[in-house]
Amino acid sequence: MSRITFEKHAQDGKARAGVIHTTRGDIRTPAFMPVGTAATVKAMMPESVAATGADILLGNTYHLMLRPTAERIAKLGGLHKFMNWDKPILTDSGGFQVMSLADLRKLTERGVTFKSHIDGSKHEITPERSMEIQALLGSDIVMCFDECPALPADRDRIASSMELSMRWAKRSKDAFGDRPGHALFGIQQGGLEEDLRQQSAQALREIEFDGYAVGGLAVGEGQEAMFGCLDYAPDQLPEDKPRYLMGVGKPDDIVGAVKRGIDMMDCVLPSRSGRTGQVFTRRGVLNIKNARHADDPRPLDENCACPACSNYSRAYLHHVFRSQEMISGMLLTWHNLQYFQDIMDGMRSAIAAGEFETWEKDFHDGRAEGDIEPL
Repeated sequence: MSRITFEKHAQDGKARAGVIHTTRGDIRTPAFMPVGTAATVKAMMPESVAATGADILLGNTYHLMLRPTAERIAKLGGLHKFMNWDKPILTDSGGFQVMSLADLRKLTERGVTFKSHIDGSKHEITPERSMEIQALLGSDIVMCFDECPALPADRDRIASSMELSMRWAKRSKDAFGDRPGHALFGIQQGGLEEDLRQQSAQALREIEFDGYAVGGLAVGEGQEAMFGCLDYAPDQLPEDKPRYLMGVGKPDDIVGAVKRGIDMMDCVLPSRSGRTGQVFTRRGVLNIKNARHADDPRPLDENCACPACSNYSRAYLHHVFRSQEMISGMLLTWHNLQYFQDIMDGMRSAIAAGEFETWEKDFHDGRAEGDIEPL
């Protein structure tokens, strides 16, 4: 039995629109997945996240295994019940966080041992343990355990890391076993080297996965280099399976990735920016803490239906941010997540209508206008 199915409804250039069918509901693609690191999208209620149009959330294996532990979550009925989210959840494998957050990590063929960034306790993640943790969490889409070197790195380092990740991909698939209703995605590595990406894609195809991620980008290489890689990397992956670009990104990164054949993305940016007063709108980015908003009775974005724009002025949002009131992070995060989902919705409609190029031009033109004139 296929664990999930992917149905492509339309294609315009390389941009694809479709749906991933799961036992917990459909995921419309292109899809943006808000990040619920510690079983919560910061400053949001789960029902509010759903109200923005999100069909799926991302949870972090590394954070949840350390606190409150995957075993505890399993005992309490699994991650969906634990966090009150009944739609699909994708969990990352823990690999990226181990590389970026953990102290004193040691990498071997077997896996990674590391000290927790929370309390210094010692842990090990192997492909087998990553599969076990994600099974305990009960996530719908499980990611292979991989190693992701930070860029720039030399070719030999990227090649040996990619080869290790492919061996781990096979062990992840073996350990995942047969779990109807749950999907396992492989992760392509290879840095910015086209031939290494091709080797990685070939290895993953031979193992066979339910979906494929482009990993190892958005790690400091810059947008131009990332787009250069995305000009070929998605094409190296199976046409009939979802393609997921991990950890991306800014609105123009997302649009550029979809244009190049990507179906799924995730990023902490909308929620993290909301808490620091950075607001994404159709006319670019604004900073709510700037004094120009203090007397402005207008909404952040008159075309946005979120509560921040429907019910509150820039002046109010400026005030609660400067006063460090909790409602500030709540409203601005809701707005940013709504804006990101509106982008996805716009792209899905444009691809279906065969008008992606026109939509993309309007998107960039709108952002280039800059914020509305101060009063």
